[in-house]
Amino acid sequence: MAADAVLRVAGVRRVFGDIIAVSQANLELRAGQFAVVLGRSGSGKSTLLSLAAGLDQPDVGTVHVDGVELSKLTAEERERVRLKSIGLVLQAPGLLDLMSAAENVALPLRASGVDRKDALEAAGDALSAVGLAPRAGHRAYELSGGEQQRVALARAMVKSPVLLVADEPTGQLDTETARSVMALMRRFADEGVATLVATHDEAFVEVADFVATIDDGRLT
Repeated sequence: MAADAVLRVAGVRRVFGDIIAVSQANLELRAGQFAVVLGRSGSGKSTLLSLAAGLDQPDVGTVHVDGVELSKLTAEERERVRLKSIGLVLQAPGLLDLMSAAENVALPLRASGVDRKDALEAAGDALSAVGLAPRAGHRAYELSGGEQQRVALARAMVKSPVLLVADEPTGQLDTETARSVMALMRRFADEGVATLVATHDEAFVEVADFVATIDDGRLT
């Protein structure tokens, strides 16, 4: 693996019963690169991202993040790597409705052992970075869909990950809000975060450094 590679997916294959979800995928991503994987629903892109983030394990092949081979780790060890090094954003923001925006963003830090005061201070900075400082005290259910997704992005970035993995992050957003989220992700990549996005939204091509397509589990 190249010395500066943050993510390396090498010869990865994942099978569910008779379905080959990912077939011999290879992908390498360096710090600051923004990569987009385009594919229709059911093409295997979500499985590929789950493997890249250590949420799933390949049947064949290896996945390295920041020099660590995830495929050799236990589930608990992979969780520790995710808490430290990987920011994850999904199509559904996954916020806790009764918690404030700041409390939601602070959750990964609290899970890593950071005390509440410091975690909330860092959460406030992360919300400022996505333009939501005035909404920090609002409960999640009081936020619009676009605001919730920006909170999810702040939550992913608050721990300063080396890798940001996003699966259909704009799938539930209108065009204007989607473009603002894309711009934020592009900015984080420009600040040095390796960024991997799986989507069917071809507008992401405009902000990507390189684009791959996946069809029936085959990455090209």
